Amino acid sequence: MEERFLKYGIVFIFAFIAELIDGTIGMGYGVSLTTFLLSFGMGTAMASAVVHISEIFTTFVSGVSHFKIGNFDKKIFICLVIPGVIGGAAGAYSAVKFQNASLIKPFISSILLLLGLLIIIKYIKKREFLEQEYQTPRKSHLIPLGLIASFIDAIGGGGWGPISTPALIINNTNPKKAIGSVNFAEFFVTLSISLTFFLAMPKIEWDLLIFMIAGGIIAAPIAAIAMNKLPHRALGIIVGCLVVFLSIKTILKALYF
Repeated sequence: MEERFLKYGIVFIFAFIAELIDGTIGMGYGVSLTTFLLSFGMGTAMASAVVHISEIFTTFVSGVSHFKIGNFDKKIFICLVIPGVIGGAAGAYSAVKFQNASLIKPFISSILLLLGLLIIIKYIKKREFLEQEYQTPRKSHLIPLGLIASFIDAIGGGGWGPISTPALIINNTNPKKAIGSVNFAEFFVTLSISLTFFLAMPKIEWDLLIFMIAGGIIAAPIAAIAMNKLPHRALGIIVGCLVVFLSIKTILKALYF
């Protein structure tokens, strides 16, 4: 009994920290929590399912918080959310049918590693951007991005933020608008993924969810406010560094474990 409550307490703390990071720089919740649950011996599909169900609540609070503050772009949101819902459902179904998605992770992480390095170089070299220098990505870029990011997110338990956010920032999108729009769109993507898991999986472990949800909901509005106070240049460099760190970690784990 004591071990169970200790586990719940650790899950709560980890969810709080993961959402604090995710809400501030647009990534980290799904990847962090999924890795944590896998270390407890939970299967890939089950870990992805419980993480995404908890994200229904955390992404809603986070998305609304960003929207109220003004970290939102309507075009980015719409062009990401529609293909994101479709890709997420397809990815969740694939995760249930093909339980091990480990082969795709090193490949995606290698691409993200390069992307992260480019972001760091770009923001170190350039001065603080002026608002008029930012650009809104084209639909032809946003639609496939939403489809691919959500599909990978559903299969691996995380990836929507680590793929979408840096892909937008590297193309001169305002970092705050990118992070806020990605966070808000994530609610609908997560809802699609969670419903698919709920229908496709015979059993879901509900006992951990309440603690994951509580930790994430408390952290979400705090993260949105913190992100709004960071300068654009610092935010871009932080995003790049986290992408590099997570990518190297995934690649090393795939090679040596």
